[in-house]
Amino acid sequence: MARKCLILINPISGTRSKKNLVPVIEDAFRKHNLAFEITHTNREGDYAYLPEKIQVEQFTDLVLCGGDGTISTVLAYLAGTSIPVGIIPMGSGNGLAMGAGIPMNTRAAIERIVTGNPTPTDGIRINNQFCCMLCGLGLDAQVAHDFANEKKRGLLRYIKLTTRHFWKGTSYPMIITINGETIEADVLFISIANSNQFGNRITIAPKALLNDGKMDVVIVKKQMALTAAWQLLRQIISGQVMPGKVAHDKKVYYFQTDHLEIHNPGNAPFHIDGEPLPTNTQFTVDIIPNAFMLIR
Repeated sequence: MARKCLILINPISGTRSKKNLVPVIEDAFRKHNLAFEITHTNREGDYAYLPEKIQVEQFTDLVLCGGDGTISTVLAYLAGTSIPVGIIPMGSGNGLAMGAGIPMNTRAAIERIVTGNPTPTDGIRINNQFCCMLCGLGLDAQVAHDFANEKKRGLLRYIKLTTRHFWKGTSYPMIITINGETIEADVLFISIANSNQFGNRITIAPKALLNDGKMDVVIVKKQMALTAAWQLLRQIISGQVMPGKVAHDKKVYYFQTDHLEIHNPGNAPFHIDGEPLPTNTQFTVDIIPNAFMLIR
């Protein structure tokens, strides 16, 4: 069966110019003799129409041009279906694409869509909301909230916001139940990852894999000395911290699991794939094995 690609472009994702994006896509897909239709994402984030459109118009592939938030929002309506999903990275962080080894260059990403293989890829369900790569509470979620309101974006601005909030040292009381263990602590942040990427090639969970049936959970507790916490965070980001090591020192916990519960009485801010969302006092988190087919 000849391939027919439905291409969704988020015109406001990330910082890269999209002035020439459509002509580049058209040229590349025609070069490979692939039928395609280009449309745009919608402001409401409502893609309930997609499964029927894909079936009725016989699209064989879905191509998403955007960042992790775009991918997560769209795939929430398609999780569990078998349609191969390609990514042309256009976000601020592009954590899923980087974790999957997808090129950042547009033409190279299209070439990967043409020649790559659809691979079963896990997702995360948190309070019945879909997450394709990373969700969390606390510091990184507060940064996501602030970043969403910034007029200027980019890696440098993200780093500045992260540093500012880290040195504030705001922590939140949480009770986390995971792998039969209960952790009650003041927490700077908790990250729940399906990919080893935070985005922008920053590692948060070095052992995470996209299709191992597990989530990697990193919990950073409040520290008496912020300088010590900063050194520890640098170790996590650089990939030096592994599950066994962090569980031992009790400053940072690193678990791999398929289920956890979080009690969040302090209403720590919350995000899914970098998109700020209303928080809750209780979260149930589960892995979704083989949630979608990612072209890699």
